[in-house]
Amino acid sequence: MSDYQSRQERRKSNSKKKPPSKKRGKSGLFKKILLTLVILFLVGIAAGGITAIAYINNAPELDPDKLANPQSSVILDRNDEEVQTLAGTDAREIAKFEEIPDVVKKAFVSVEDTRFYEHFGIDPKRIGGAVLANITQGFGAEGASTITQQVIKNSLLTSEKSLERKVQEAYLSVKLEQEYSKDQILEMYLNKIYFGNGAWGVVAAADTYFGKNLIEEELTAGEAAMLAGLPQRPSYYDPFENPDAATKRKNIVLSLMEKEGVITTEEADKFQAEKVEDMIVAKTEDTKSDQYKVFMDQVVKELRERDDITEKDIYSGGLKIYTTLDTRAQDITTEVVANYPYSNEDMRSGLVLLDTKTGSIRAIGETRKDENVITYATTGGFQPGSTAKPIIAYGPAIENMQWSTGRSLKDEPLKIGEANIRNWDRNYRGQVSMRRALEMSYNVPAVNTFLDVGEKPAQEFANKLGMNLEDDQMVPTAAIGTFSTSPLQMSGAYAAFGNGGTYNKPHSVRKVVFPNGQEINLEPESSKAMNDYTAYMISDMLKSVVDSGTGTDAKIPGLPVAGKTGTTNHDASVIQEQGFPTSGIVKDAWFAGYTTEYSMAVWTGYNKPNAHYLDSSKGEDDTSKLLFKEIMSRVSEGINTADFQKPDSVIEVGVEKSTGLLPSDYTPKDKIVYELFVKGNTPEKTSTKYQQPDGVTGLSGQYNVDSNSIALSWQPGEDKKFTYKVEMSVNGGGYQSLTETGDTSFTIENVEKGSDYKFKVTAVTEAGVSTKPSETTVSVPAEPEPEPEEDTEEEQEEETPPEEGNEEGDTTGNGDQNGDGNQGEEEPPAEDNGGTPNEDGNNEGQNDGEGNTGSENGNGNDSDTGSGNENGNSGSNTGNDETNSDTQSNAPASDSTAPNNQND
Repeated sequence: MSDYQSRQERRKSNSKKKPPSKKRGKSGLFKKILLTLVILFLVGIAAGGITAIAYINNAPELDPDKLANPQSSVILDRNDEEVQTLAGTDAREIAKFEEIPDVVKKAFVSVEDTRFYEHFGIDPKRIGGAVLANITQGFGAEGASTITQQVIKNSLLTSEKSLERKVQEAYLSVKLEQEYSKDQILEMYLNKIYFGNGAWGVVAAADTYFGKNLIEEELTAGEAAMLAGLPQRPSYYDPFENPDAATKRKNIVLSLMEKEGVITTEEADKFQAEKVEDMIVAKTEDTKSDQYKVFMDQVVKELRERDDITEKDIYSGGLKIYTTLDTRAQDITTEVVANYPYSNEDMRSGLVLLDTKTGSIRAIGETRKDENVITYATTGGFQPGSTAKPIIAYGPAIENMQWSTGRSLKDEPLKIGEANIRNWDRNYRGQVSMRRALEMSYNVPAVNTFLDVGEKPAQEFANKLGMNLEDDQMVPTAAIGTFSTSPLQMSGAYAAFGNGGTYNKPHSVRKVVFPNGQEINLEPESSKAMNDYTAYMISDMLKSVVDSGTGTDAKIPGLPVAGKTGTTNHDASVIQEQGFPTSGIVKDAWFAGYTTEYSMAVWTGYNKPNAHYLDSSKGEDDTSKLLFKEIMSRVSEGINTADFQKPDSVIEVGVEKSTGLLPSDYTPKDKIVYELFVKGNTPEKTSTKYQQPDGVTGLSGQYNVDSNSIALSWQPGEDKKFTYKVEMSVNGGGYQSLTETGDTSFTIENVEKGSDYKFKVTAVTEAGVSTKPSETTVSVPAEPEPEPEEDTEEEQEEETPPEEGNEEGDTTGNGDQNGDGNQGEEEPPAEDNGGTPNEDGNNEGQNDGEGNTGSENGNGNDSDTGSGNENGNSGSNTGNDETNSDTQSNAPASDSTAPNNQND
């Protein structure tokens, strides 16, 4: 037969051969994958076994003392000095297994470990459920711990969620079951666990919450259920602080007790109807550690918030807790808060003192007079009022838009929705600078600033400062503090302004060290919340608040302090319902401030705010400022507190108050302020608001020969009260200031003859603006040069007494007083004579200064020889400056027009 096959036959033949080949390929691949998995599983087991053996070898021994008693945790202050311990053997009472009521034991088994009496230390079923949860929800999502495992974890291990800890816990739990009975293990558990509020073990818990002695008195199923529900989350299920949550938890435990047959359905219904508020007694404060209790509460609160540390670790884990506590500052704070003379015994206060540079909490203060303690300082939930303005409005404006501290803001009637935004004084100023608006705490400019900044930028800025504001809180009125916050948050936010813009989350714990040496660093990382120019410019404006604004009551001499006041008001409905006064009252009062060393926020108000008010007439709204001042001044003693340093990114420029522009030459000095600008954002335009005022008019100067002085006089150019600046230049020299006077005249004495005087008078307004100067010139004549004297050949003849009836003055007169007088009949003097007529005789003076002989017809009565100086007539006004007596001068006559220059 031919070997030839048709195409169709060949296709059929090939199709029959292919399936066997394909089957062999799939089978081979599967075998390879399976072999690989087996190998990896065996390697994993081997590796896991080796690792598990290593973990087990490092596990601690079963220490009976640690199993029975909690290890006290030690608290250390900022200097690593021990200040107190938490819990400890002496803080609790132990109950034997048989002394613990059966209902209590069964309640705990029902909720914590239903197969407790069946497993060998670990429960495979619970492990399976936990593994599934961890695979679907992530490692650590659900625990599989039995009561035995919890005893091991609380006594010997940490709460760290690691494979090593889990392996050691399982190993030690099995070992514990081999060495102790179930009843002994349950007794350890019930005496060791923490129930909150300082209660260790069921004995302390029964007394703390019900006022019962567990050993001598029976507990109801409802009470047992409440206790059994607490250890899971003692803080959250705290019946004093959160009764609703505690009630729900109690009822869940009762349902489990019913399911396990511990109680009947009727009993479950009965006790589920009970509210824990009706079951518990009044809370009593722990007086053993009152000294630093407020601070320690914050320490515990911070540690509770961590996943790697449980409350059991905190109180019984033998931890070393390194805190930020400054015992000196805390002692000062506690003393001031406790002894402040509150005008109302119902007033409350809360404050937090931080290290500005690190955010470390140095002290916490709050009044604790209430049955249910309210953490006013750290939890709060109060509206901050105007202390929010730097955080929500002005800080974001500088940061995002580089506004200056002198930015002109609108201050006019403003309505947001149905709300009218008003300033505290109910006045509007049209325009006001940002500095002044913050200094005087005006509301309208702050809200307008928020509107300019925008919700998102404001929210981002605030949340970088730890405010944690949600979108629905970012309304325009947030700028004036309509959201809730606490002194803890506010002190942290303000500290960033004093720290150059770097934010550190407020914290009370630095690190925690476990007994096995494991260390957890709890110092938060710093973050840049804003530019240094924003921080400095806000700080500089807040210094103005303290120096001259609404915060002057917080001013501390010699200490550079920046800060802000804040108040909130009651709703109109509350005022009406309570019959409160309609003015002069506030709901809350704040002061938040800082130095370069410390930051502090203080709240004052009432635990029931709608039933009370702070009375401004009694100064109750000033309490926050006064508390701040007292504490800040005392903690700052002995510290060289530096002022805030201006960064290179900020420059100071003088601008007009009203326009924010550069001042012109005519801008009054009192209208110029020096404000801060972000470098590169200074104003370029010069204001034209003010024009140069008219100066003086009619300036003239007159020289007075007799007094050798120059008298200046002028008139004001406008009807204004000027100060006049008078300047003088002599013979072309530089001007020198003579005086500043409010008069319109001035006299210059003892001028220099033969000199040219130029005068300049400038009018200066009360605001310091100078007008154009007015000028005048006065020339002082030179003193005439005397001609040389001629020698005379004839000697002066002796005076011959005149005959009776004729007196001839024979003395030659000088230019001042010399002249010969004749007493004859009175005749008018000759023209050009310098003499003056005597009573009866004629007196003729010569132009050369020599007196003429009078006529002989004069009366001879009472006549003497006339002396030129005394009895003779005056000669001409020229001659020598010297007064010559009894001598005749031959000096030539002077120009008759020369001024009188008579010497005294």
